[in-house]
Amino acid sequence: MSKNTLDMPSDEFKKYGYQLIDWVADYLDNIEKYPVLAQIKPGEVKSQLPKTAPTDRETFDDMINDLNKIIMPGVTHWNHPNFMAYFNSTSSGPGILGELLSAAFNSNGMVWKSNPSGTELEETVLNWFREMIGLPANYLGIVYDTASVSTMHAIAAAREYTGLDVRKKGLSGLPKFILYCTEHTHSSIEKGALTLGIGMEGVRKIPNDKNFAMIPEKLAEAISEDRSKGCLPFCVVATIGTTSSTAVDPVDSIADICIREKIWLHVDSAYAGVTAMLPEMKMYFKGMDRADSIVINPHKWLFVPVDFSVLFTSKPEVLRNAFSLVPDYLKTSEESVINYMDYGIQLGRRFRSLKFWFVLRYFGIEGLRERLREHLRLTQLFAGWVDENPNFEKLAPVYFGTVCFRAKPENIREENELNKLNERLLEKVNSTGKVFIVNTRLNGKFTIRMVISGLRMEERHVKNAWETINSELEKIIS
Repeated sequence: MSKNTLDMPSDEFKKYGYQLIDWVADYLDNIEKYPVLAQIKPGEVKSQLPKTAPTDRETFDDMINDLNKIIMPGVTHWNHPNFMAYFNSTSSGPGILGELLSAAFNSNGMVWKSNPSGTELEETVLNWFREMIGLPANYLGIVYDTASVSTMHAIAAAREYTGLDVRKKGLSGLPKFILYCTEHTHSSIEKGALTLGIGMEGVRKIPNDKNFAMIPEKLAEAISEDRSKGCLPFCVVATIGTTSSTAVDPVDSIADICIREKIWLHVDSAYAGVTAMLPEMKMYFKGMDRADSIVINPHKWLFVPVDFSVLFTSKPEVLRNAFSLVPDYLKTSEESVINYMDYGIQLGRRFRSLKFWFVLRYFGIEGLRERLREHLRLTQLFAGWVDENPNFEKLAPVYFGTVCFRAKPENIREENELNKLNERLLEKVNSTGKVFIVNTRLNGKFTIRMVISGLRMEERHVKNAWETINSELEKIIS
């Protein structure tokens, strides 16, 4: 086998590389011609794929043909401006190109010397981001893949912070560890507790107020009660922008309790945290700079391709103590450098900072602020339409880019019937392919969530969604 046939020849790579760049550009330019939610049944994609891998090489033309014919019909288009479900993640042009270069380098940034540029660029762009959202200089930023992993590392640091040498001895023989959150905290908190041996019984849900925010007085009572039972309160998770309703826990008051009780405070602001770069939104982040750790996901609302989650911590030495393990084959002589492998379970680390660097430089801080402000404007516009229509009602305050609401026609007042109506309404709206929205439950009420944070989203898309929702409701109640 000759050298030129070990990989795709460069002339072929260029040919199909140009073709795929054109494909991506055309896809993004014409994305609205596709139904936002894949309109297929389970198994349709799989049934068209061979059951075994090809024995002989296949042409790239065949691969692209199958991409268009088999894969595309089964894609739910997160970049679509009518994707208004979950917490939307849209990738920008500069982010996509940064991802391409990251794949080309294919470097592993486990230690400084394994990719010096990767390490130092990560330090730099996260310092930029830290300043953008107003955190003090003592916070170290670390890139993980998703908020679930960032959060798991924060909980592990909280466990290490107890000083009970769990790293060496494990949990056997120690008091029962207790983590505090609310029922509206993201499920990743409980998954992190499961992973770290805390267990479901070690997660205590604190009551929330009418706006779905944690009640600090109830937290203080729970901590006191658990201490009296011989348990070990070790971590509180507060959220700025909860998943269901985007509620804002009173972080400043919670921080007072955590500092007094010497308990680690983790703030989950994976979704809403990027809006801390807007001066007019600072009121929602009061006390965040007193947390021991904070998670924010630029891939949720800052147009960085999935995956890109940032954990900030004011106690990086605690996180390092929890995870640093350096065998001989990873020891290096460089001093005064960060070896990011010391701050987590992962050894392999992709060159993720490259795509964030591209996004920050291409849009600039003001460009990003402008886009965030437009999303917030559109959200308030939609919330106003809900308020003005007697057939609908909001079910939670609107803080960021999410509106929680339901249909409530005047002739239906029984809660079970309203739940059935809204469940059917959601199904009908999504089946149109014109918009994709999802649901949650708030105080037992089936709740429709409208999320406005897509890079390509304009007022006409929000208006189209509202008209589609109203049209489908009229069909149901008529």
